[in-house]
Amino acid sequence: MYITINNTKVEVLKGETLIETARRTGLDIPSLCYAKDTIHKSSCMVCAVKDCDTGQIIPSCTTLPVEGMKIDAESEDVQVVRVLSLELLLSDHRADCEAPCSMVCPHGLDIERVLNLYDDGRHEDAYALIAATFALPTLGCEGCKVPCEKICRRKSVDKGVAIRDVIGKIVGMFDSVPAAAEKNEKKSTKDLFQSRLGRFTTREKEWLKENVDTPSGCLHCACAGREGCKLRLYATAAGLKRTRYEASSALPVMKKQRVTDKMWFESAKCIRCGLCVYNSQNGFTFKDRGFGMQVVIPDESLSNIGDELAELCPTGALYLTTVRDEK
Repeated sequence: MYITINNTKVEVLKGETLIETARRTGLDIPSLCYAKDTIHKSSCMVCAVKDCDTGQIIPSCTTLPVEGMKIDAESEDVQVVRVLSLELLLSDHRADCEAPCSMVCPHGLDIERVLNLYDDGRHEDAYALIAATFALPTLGCEGCKVPCEKICRRKSVDKGVAIRDVIGKIVGMFDSVPAAAEKNEKKSTKDLFQSRLGRFTTREKEWLKENVDTPSGCLHCACAGREGCKLRLYATAAGLKRTRYEASSALPVMKKQRVTDKMWFESAKCIRCGLCVYNSQNGFTFKDRGFGMQVVIPDESLSNIGDELAELCPTGALYLTTVRDEK
């Protein structure tokens, strides 16, 4: 069977959906709710294409081609739908891709990472990261106006993190600079889409104040699952800086549920694509309906989940970590 995609005739293999045919022939149609060789259902519409004969916008991840079908996968009409879909998903996605403190450091120190290591008791690793950024024994924080402390999200909850003091404390734990400290090659994120948490609600502030008691006081705003996050990558590719919609999620921000020894689930970052639900046996499930629908995992189902499920998540909602025993 043959169809036409973007005015090019292509062969369809048995059982292929439109997205599979397109990707096999070199056309990289984006999608968040699809993963090859898994159970999936169309929900995100980021993979939207247009049926040229009917003018209908259809999801390519679940549509099976028919003989002679003509598909438009790159016109302005298609791109508008994809961008709108991304913006709607982002409006229900509460997360800081990068920690504000790290983003404003004039020296390029990944402050949130340093605090993360410090809170995990990995002081030597935290020191090595500082030494790779500053020309120790000179501490770059000396004389700095500490914009990191001014922008710290913890400040809006109760008391901001004393970042400069923590860094000084870490450096003071060691007598000498590591002989082979390499220059910190922090990845630039200035061209990547930056999701923003927005302001905490009164209830969220109360919860954070009561439940986040790390040694440094850091909330650890940076998304632990940001590496490889498809939502961020596609938002960046679409040229999004800020979405036209304000964040509207009613899900509790920064509440993390331990699923396995290494895997965590953060519902405020979930786009409800269902991949974790459809591909786990008596594991994740949907709760409620409509706009208030959530993906949840009952405590009695935790033992049915394996770490490999994190690979299916298109956002940072499901992620693996070995850095810190999170609360």
